[in-house]
Amino acid sequence: MLDTEPDLSNFSTIDFSNGAVAAVSGGSDSTALLLLLKAHLDRSAPTARLLAVTIDHGLRPEAAAEARAVAKLCAERGIAHRILSWSGDKPSTGLPAAAREARYRLLAEAAQAQGIGVIATGHTADDQAETVLMRAARNDGQELGEMAGRGLAGMAPATLYDWRIWITRPLLGVRRAALRAFLRRENVGWTEDPTNTDAHFERPRIRAVLGEDRGGQRFAEAISLAGRAASEREQLGRRAAALIREFASQPAPGLIRLEPGFANADDTQAAVYGLRVLLAATGGVALLPDQARSEALFEQMQAGPLCATLSRTVVDTRRTGIFLYRELRDLPAAAPLAVGLWDGRRRITDAEAITLGDSSGALLIAPLGAAAAAKRTAGNGAPASLVRAGLAAEPALWRGGECLGFAGDVTTAPAIALSPAVAPFARFLPSFDLALAGAVAELTGAPPVPALPSSRHSAG
Repeated sequence: MLDTEPDLSNFSTIDFSNGAVAAVSGGSDSTALLLLLKAHLDRSAPTARLLAVTIDHGLRPEAAAEARAVAKLCAERGIAHRILSWSGDKPSTGLPAAAREARYRLLAEAAQAQGIGVIATGHTADDQAETVLMRAARNDGQELGEMAGRGLAGMAPATLYDWRIWITRPLLGVRRAALRAFLRRENVGWTEDPTNTDAHFERPRIRAVLGEDRGGQRFAEAISLAGRAASEREQLGRRAAALIREFASQPAPGLIRLEPGFANADDTQAAVYGLRVLLAATGGVALLPDQARSEALFEQMQAGPLCATLSRTVVDTRRTGIFLYRELRDLPAAAPLAVGLWDGRRRITDAEAITLGDSSGALLIAPLGAAAAAKRTAGNGAPASLVRAGLAAEPALWRGGECLGFAGDVTTAPAIALSPAVAPFARFLPSFDLALAGAVAELTGAPPVPALPSSRHSAG
């Protein structure tokens, strides 16, 4: 959209009846989001709660004053507001990613404390174009029209954070210029974050390139590419999900079996994509394995028996099927139970588990191990050696060197809330990937994906 009137149609597609948390930094995009969301709720859901949250990352001395300016605006408009700080040491590398993780963690905590299930951010069409151009620039400088890949879909209209709360982006189709024109008409100012023009960071460099795009050609190409890539990514995910539902099973904890037909599926592209997601989920890694290495592995699977490792996952191909299980290298050491992800594969959600120790020693979580797994019997027709190999990497409870049983086993420790996690989507699940994540969750016994805050959210 290139005119100066914001398109607000996306607000009406999102269910805000249970309230919303608006992430407001004080910049033009988030300030406009706040005012537009407030006006929308006043019209369509006057009883819905609106909480504005400003995160002070502690990276700039001016941030505290900017947060207070947001608080003043909220007070004038009758909007509840909180300032939350990112405390602790900051990393020397990967700072933007770490700040992003901390920001969403704090926003999610604020939302859950208020019983609100939706976070709204002020990402715009300009942010989308910048994201696509950044990702394209990392692909050997190819022309946009020649690019392909999941990342070029850009930001999804909705993203599930930590498998528990939805982040929505209702302004993703709106230009920043339209939002600033709106704020000027409302006589509302905004702050300019100097890091937005700091060429030390990648996004400001791309933003400068778009600023020189007088005819809007690069912007239009990036947005068009994002739309095509999003649709292709969603459709590919649906096809991969169908193959997983047809050919995959879990004969024992920690062991996935793919029927031989998976390697011979007509839709090779979807099969390779599904394999990449299953490898990451089994190995507990957040990033999918390399496309070329996955394709080579898939060809080897088609050729006959093999035993290979990729993404911390052992792939053992036999006449009876293709088996995946977590390799025994680099497993977590024994440690006290704590809320969060264990080995990227299991989510511990109940802190009470930590209190289950007694005078005989603290209760620890650690892999079952080969020795304890050797005492187990095979199940569901899978080879006994592979069942034991899968079980050996599964989390178990230990005390004083004694294995008490599998973590999450209600007969062992009822207070422990532990469930499988779909590793590549455990922290951030874009709405592009809902069908695929749902299929893997069903396969592994992970909790189902929480419902979208809007039935119309998909690839967008």
